[in-house]
Amino acid sequence: MTTTESTATGGATSGGAAWGAKGSDGGTAAPAARPEHLESRRFNLPGYAVQVGPSAHLAAERDRLAGLTWEHFDVTRLGATIGAVLDGPDLTTELPDAVIAEIARALAEYKVIFFREQPITSDQHVAFAKRFGDLEIHAFLGANKDNQELVRFEKSADVAGYENAWHHDVTWREMPSMGAILHGIEVPEVGGDTLFADMYAAYAGLPPDVRDRIDGLDLEHTFVRTFGAFLDAEQRGKMLEQYPPPTHPMVCTHDVTGRKHLYANRNFASHVIGMDRDESRALLDLVCRQADYPEYQCRFRWEPHSIAFWDNRAVQHYASSDYWPHVRVMERASIIGRRPHR
Repeated sequence: MTTTESTATGGATSGGAAWGAKGSDGGTAAPAARPEHLESRRFNLPGYAVQVGPSAHLAAERDRLAGLTWEHFDVTRLGATIGAVLDGPDLTTELPDAVIAEIARALAEYKVIFFREQPITSDQHVAFAKRFGDLEIHAFLGANKDNQELVRFEKSADVAGYENAWHHDVTWREMPSMGAILHGIEVPEVGGDTLFADMYAAYAGLPPDVRDRIDGLDLEHTFVRTFGAFLDAEQRGKMLEQYPPPTHPMVCTHDVTGRKHLYANRNFASHVIGMDRDESRALLDLVCRQADYPEYQCRFRWEPHSIAFWDNRAVQHYASSDYWPHVRVMERASIIGRRPHR
């Protein structure tokens, strides 16, 4: 099977260890070996905290992914180091274990994978997701009436999208989801794309002194700042008894790949443990802002019965809310993960 690159959508991403040197003819020679955490070679615009410039550390991961081969599907890559469309598996069928294992490997490699033209039923959606682990039931979001393990998002002129902020899902749980599988049932003709950002790349692109500073820090997470806003005091109290604020590392080590990634998002991370409010807010803002770089992103345009499967540890996502008042109906199954660890 083959791997190709898409120029229609996407950005770039990930933490590698090499960049190409200029040859005598002005072209790019073969990548030269560099330390694992190569700096991103960004610089600040005068008078601003915004950084611009190349992200040289993306090159090794981009080139590594370009060399991968697959037995059961073809791959079209979207971003430099994040995102790939898998062409071949039919998710309406019960796939062999070997195909499921290769899909799991592709998820670990590309961080988010996509499938087109998969008219799965709710039962098939749940069955496919369960091949990767036990499924969670969301404490706040509405479910499919026949399958409690599916969260149903129905947006229209009466209900606008509000998921347009960079985040990992359910980090307010002791054991947040490992991954999520989202099925596009009815999508607008234009708009409603979902963007994904590589948190390996975001971590590796930070200056070494910032990485050293945050490696040992912990964050408290809570649902109160988001879902809690729709509850009265009594309801919030009851839910806090069931879901007390957990503490997770700001930088985690991935269960499968063993690579370090950022694990901080404005939706659910309330503060840095042991740090005063102003310093905590400034540091959280700096870390969360790393998802904003297009170089670390890919963008997926939905079609009816497209499916996205993302690694909820290695990526953050952002659902563009630019389609109101048009209809957008999606269903999501989330796979229970392990407790994040340093």
